[in-house]
Amino acid sequence: MATEILMPRQGNSVESCVILEWRKNEGDQVSTGDIVCEVETDKATFEIEAPADGVLVKRFFEEGDDVPVLTVIAAVGTAGEDVSSMAPAGAASAAPAPAAAPVAEATSAAAPAPTAAPVQAAAPDGKVFASPRAKKAAADKGVSLAGLTGSGPGGRIIEKDVLTAQPSVSVSPAAKAGIAAGLTAPARGTGIGGRILSSDLGTAAAAAVSTVDIPAGENREIPLKGVRKVIAERMHASLQTTAQLTMNAVADARELQAYRKQCKAAPETMGMGGVTLNDMVIYAVSRVLPAYSFMNAEMFPDKIVEYGDVHIGFAVDTDKGLMVPVIRNASRLSLKAISAEAKRLGKACVEGNITPDELSGGTFTISNLGAMGVGHFTPVLNAPQVGILGVGGIDLKAVQGAEGVDFVPHIALSLTIDHRAVDGAPGAKFLKAVAAEIANFRLALAD
Repeated sequence: MATEILMPRQGNSVESCVILEWRKNEGDQVSTGDIVCEVETDKATFEIEAPADGVLVKRFFEEGDDVPVLTVIAAVGTAGEDVSSMAPAGAASAAPAPAAAPVAEATSAAAPAPTAAPVQAAAPDGKVFASPRAKKAAADKGVSLAGLTGSGPGGRIIEKDVLTAQPSVSVSPAAKAGIAAGLTAPARGTGIGGRILSSDLGTAAAAAVSTVDIPAGENREIPLKGVRKVIAERMHASLQTTAQLTMNAVADARELQAYRKQCKAAPETMGMGGVTLNDMVIYAVSRVLPAYSFMNAEMFPDKIVEYGDVHIGFAVDTDKGLMVPVIRNASRLSLKAISAEAKRLGKACVEGNITPDELSGGTFTISNLGAMGVGHFTPVLNAPQVGILGVGGIDLKAVQGAEGVDFVPHIALSLTIDHRAVDGAPGAKFLKAVAAEIANFRLALAD
């Protein structure tokens, strides 16, 4: 009897996954634990293994399909087995795959060997002319042969050319096999973090075109799918289902800058050199939130839930779109621990190996655009959370001093609240408390 392969649930918040790449074809022999396909949630990628030994009788979905979790995506059994009863609604035809044709007998050893094809720098079918050792080195190192200048005869790429090349972005195993076979690959793929998938092979020319300006009179269509589609849906739903109000303020940033400078000058053994201004803002907010539990909350149709634990999400910009990993129990962590966790999560987002659970469970969010020269802006709520703090750049502000006007660096703060759950006055008090915590950052470190 055939065994179902299900689309697993990756985290409580994941409702569906997109099939990025099938590693096994219908009719292929598989063993328990073999990688059958690679799938993508709205934020991360992972692999699905075969649950049993046998033949991959049927794939019910194609690459690019968005499949609900716990749905049957394939079946493993015996060749020619009828698995139509396993087919989920909306899946492809469940007719069993035809049995593989018998392998032809080996040709006579006396048959003449085929004549070698003439050397070419690039073949018209998209393959690159490279030595077998160069292909193997490219696959092992994750280097695309496309774009490499060969130093061998006739421009042939040899092993030395690959070993001296810079590593490319991460490459899926199936794509590595294609690269080893000589297929071209773009500098960046369509997977998370620019990962090159097998579907990207042979598209180097198209990828190069996408990085230049669109010629006059021409258009470019970009399918709305994957992370971009999820972001669009969530932002639209946030604005449709909440009553958003944004308040702006500034905070004296002299202590932030002074402490940041002190951290950079600290001995390397202390591990404080990597502390950023954003880490310090996260720390300050984490110390204020427990005293303003109405901001550390979520709004649901029939209730407001205020949380005792502070789990702060922070926006990370990646090639695949905006991601919001969560620093859990931030109010219990030291500044050094918050900085280390922020770096770990940010790196995982950029590289595409962040887990769904690390992107869920936040109770408050911070979005920092200060490094991009932005001042005040209107951050959009990460619903159902009732608050998000936008952090802008640091600019000089004229302040009346004892002997005249002083120009003091201030950091821009923009707080968006869900006015259904939080009134303007309480929200303003919270924003004022955050500004005071930032202005007196050294005292905040005593918490």
